[in-house]
Amino acid sequence: MSVVQVSVEIDAPPRTVWNVVANPNNLPRWDRRIASVRGVPPSGLHVGIEYTTDLRFMGIHARGRARVVELRPPQYSKVQVRGLVDGTVETWLEPLDGGDRTRLRHRVEYQFIGGPLGRAAARAGNLLGAPALLKRGAQAQKRQAEVEASRA
Repeated sequence: MSVVQVSVEIDAPPRTVWNVVANPNNLPRWDRRIASVRGVPPSGLHVGIEYTTDLRFMGIHARGRARVVELRPPQYSKVQVRGLVDGTVETWLEPLDGGDRTRLRHRVEYQFIGGPLGRAAARAGNLLGAPALLKRGAQAQKRQAEVEASRA
């Protein structure tokens, strides 16, 4: 298994950041390879919820399944992912400056599965750099949360 981690400080309170990062429907905003997300209930996430992501990259279309394993709003989440990539995504939120700002941390443990699609995904991950992809996603989350905070 490979592990990548990223941390970013956000000029928004933890609850605002949580509302952004704990909504899988935002995934296409953070990663252009995610075409759509299906199955997220309107009431939001809770332990045991499963949802589907439709992916496209390098001419390949694939589907991934995610299942919420642990959820402690607005501090922590753990989601298992299955598809071209099997792994676990953990997210932590830590209040900073008396709760006006937030440190967002992600830890992703993953491995690519076999077959031609898995090999293509592994090559793409290696070419694009998994740490850079995670950092870009966290920066997109930061921008979105700061815009949401400025509207409040």
